[in-house]
Amino acid sequence: MENRRLILFLIFSFSILMLWDAWERDHALRQPETKHSETRRQDIPEAPAQVARSGLAPTKTEAALLPRKDRIRIKTDLVMAEIDTLGGDIRRLELLQHKADEDKSKNYVLFQDDNPNRVYVAQSGLIGAGLPSHKEVFKAQANEYVLAQGTDSLEVRLTWNDGKGVQVDKVFVFRRGSYVVELHYEIRNGSETTIEPSAYFQLVHDSESDRGSVMMPTYTGAAYYTDADKYKKVSFDDMKKSNLSKSATDGWIGMVQHYFAGAWIPKEGIAREYYTQDLGNRLFSAGVVMPVGSVAPGATGSMSARLFAGPQEQKHLKQVAPGLEYTVDYGWLTVLAAPLFWMLSFIQKLVHNWGVAIILLTVLIKAAFYPLSAASYRSMAQMRKLAPRLQQIKERYGNDREKLHQAVMELYKTEKINPMGGCLPILVQIPVFIALYWVLLGSVEMRHAPFVLWITDLSAPDPYYVLPLLMGATMIIQTYLNPLPPDPVQAKVMKIMPVVFSIFFFFFPSGLVLYWLVNNILSIVQQWFINRTIEGGHKSR
Repeated sequence: MENRRLILFLIFSFSILMLWDAWERDHALRQPETKHSETRRQDIPEAPAQVARSGLAPTKTEAALLPRKDRIRIKTDLVMAEIDTLGGDIRRLELLQHKADEDKSKNYVLFQDDNPNRVYVAQSGLIGAGLPSHKEVFKAQANEYVLAQGTDSLEVRLTWNDGKGVQVDKVFVFRRGSYVVELHYEIRNGSETTIEPSAYFQLVHDSESDRGSVMMPTYTGAAYYTDADKYKKVSFDDMKKSNLSKSATDGWIGMVQHYFAGAWIPKEGIAREYYTQDLGNRLFSAGVVMPVGSVAPGATGSMSARLFAGPQEQKHLKQVAPGLEYTVDYGWLTVLAAPLFWMLSFIQKLVHNWGVAIILLTVLIKAAFYPLSAASYRSMAQMRKLAPRLQQIKERYGNDREKLHQAVMELYKTEKINPMGGCLPILVQIPVFIALYWVLLGSVEMRHAPFVLWITDLSAPDPYYVLPLLMGATMIIQTYLNPLPPDPVQAKVMKIMPVVFSIFFFFFPSGLVLYWLVNNILSIVQQWFINRTIEGGHKSR
């Protein structure tokens, strides 16, 4: 009975631990630093007039969230982008290799500005008297660019001048096979006075979209990385409280969400300030500002940064920038989750099916923990064997809990059974199970990955609830293999739990349910074999 209560406690604790881990990963964030650097971040233009601070969400009757001018359309092998001549913002970015969540006949759109409920754009500009921010209009040589066959790069050049001798070229470079866009500022000073510009690069995102579901919430917000501080999140709630102001000479800053990320990556070794701003109207920005330096009359100044905007494919993130792989956030279990994902990816390369890879990885993990699991199931089998005698003791002592406890402990001592024997091995395995849970939940590789038959997306719930129902059935089988609790209340709880867990798993990604189902089946086989061995040995004596 005591052992059974402890198992119930462990199951409950495991559920709480998973919920706490999810909360900690998304909300337990350090307060942003508020140091001020020499570069005046407050000079960066805030939201345009249409989204100026009002404290109200945009209404559907508004013509647009952001002002628009002419659009320049770019197509490469991986993306279709739209740059607005107003500011030279990247206002739309469509990923050609990834399908939309709701309609898989359409491509996934990462950046967009035409939906009042979802805003995500990349902006940049210059700070300095008369220099163009993201509110100024640029001119382009064409309104459509296509990456030609046999070429590896595509250049889009925008030009602005003040009519007094200062010309600014904003040059975007798109490359084949890459989600990285290079942005170069070329500042030609044809005036008679020295100018001292600074350049800023920022991402603007609303605070309400891309937050996951009620049952499976995910983090969406800002994040930055430096060699000194490593990976840090800055939630929208943090931005409301105070503006981030972090000086550094390396790293990157961006906006991350489930499966996808955007990040501005300046050159290493250049002094910069990372910042965040609450722009009002549920819009927030995260960016970096860097001094260009003095540009004398007749001279040219320059500043560059790279923009990563795409899926969080772990095989590519490390190659783009140090620390960018942490946007796939496994929290405090990264040390376990990272090798688990490596192993899962290795298996997938062999079998070419992520669902089969999940099954094989589950089998390998189960095999690795076989000795611990065997000890646990052996203890449970012994408890199951003692169930009739425990019931007799309960009936003999009735409500005298002290004598009941003494008699039970005496029985354990006589039979040489450790009531903790079935629980401690489970505790050792829990971190691995949680780590694999986050691997399956956070890997974009699972998104729209087919398994078999009706399961065409391992990141989405089973459309016909077959896997959750099968998992519920395996849990019911496990309750019959386990020793029945003498307490009728506990017995009822154990019978209800499979139903409750099945309902929860209706909303879980099918890849996660597949993992738990396979794990349960293997556990049933192992537990049945051990039960049969122990009970058979008992009958033969």
